[in-house]
Amino acid sequence: QVQLVESGGGLVQAGGSLRLSCAASGRTRSTYVMGWFRQAPGKEREFVATINWSGGNTDYAENVKGRFTISRDNAKNTVNLQMNSLKPEDTAVYYCAAVRSLRPAVVSSQEYDYWGQGTQVTVSS
Repeated sequence: QVQLVESGGGLVQAGGSLRLSCAASGRTRSTYVMGWFRQAPGKEREFVATINWSGGNTDYAENVKGRFTISRDNAKNTVNLQMNSLKPEDTAVYYCAAVRSLRPAVVSSQEYDYWGQGTQVTVSS
C-alpha cells in the first residue's frame, strides 16, 4: 500500500505560480510511475502530467505544456508540480496518483492504483 498526501494548493491570480507537492509513504521502495490529475466542478478528471520511476521521462497534457513541470525526488519520496503562468481554466482540485510500473508514462487515470485526497487550486482572473 502507498499513501499519498498533496499540499501546496491555494488561491492565486492569473499569471501567477504555485508549486504542488505530493508526499508518498508506505511501500515506496518499488518503482512507481507518478501522475498529476485535476478535476474541475462539473467536469471529468483529466490528466495533467506524469513522470516515470527514475524521473527521466515526463509527459504533459497539451494545455499545460510549457507552463507546468513535474519532478520527483525519490530520496524524499516526493513528487512536485510547478505551475507557472496560471490561467483561470486551471482552477480545479489537483490529485496525485501512483501506479507500480516501469513504463515511461501513464496518462490514463484508470491505470493508477493509489490516489491522494486532492488539493484545491483556484486561479482568479
